[in-house]
Amino acid sequence: MQKKTIEVWVGLFMILGMASLAMLAFKVSGSAGTGSDVYRIAARFQNVGGLSAKAPVMVGGVRIGRVAEIVIDKDDYSAVVNMDIDAYYDNLPIDSGASILTSGLLGAQFVGLDPGAEDIYLVAGDEIEITQSAIQLETLISQFMFSQAGNNEDK
Repeated sequence: MQKKTIEVWVGLFMILGMASLAMLAFKVSGSAGTGSDVYRIAARFQNVGGLSAKAPVMVGGVRIGRVAEIVIDKDDYSAVVNMDIDAYYDNLPIDSGASILTSGLLGAQFVGLDPGAEDIYLVAGDEIEITQSAIQLETLISQFMFSQAGNNEDK
């Protein structure tokens, strides 16, 4: 009888452990869902680098939303980044700026928002006008190499 009780407790412990791991996996991957309390805004960039859907949208290092999708505008071939912002942050000024930033030296990319100063706020469907595209490490390295080659020729 005591062996049966131990087996039941071990089974319950295993089920709780697996449920905890599943919940942790959803939390870490960001797949837990944002719910329906979001509004969608857009920003247009010439180059999004390695930005992907579900990347965080941050203000001052605090996540306020996620990138919903990235599409190409067929008219001017710019990348349009659609972002779902938590409804709690419904007071982003209309003159806010958006930049594609990298966390760490070679980390993942995210959208950083810089709030403006206007008293009019972004609402669902608005587009952020002030944007700064991603800085690609390869471009910086090649520019540095060419500038060094030019300096060596002068000597």
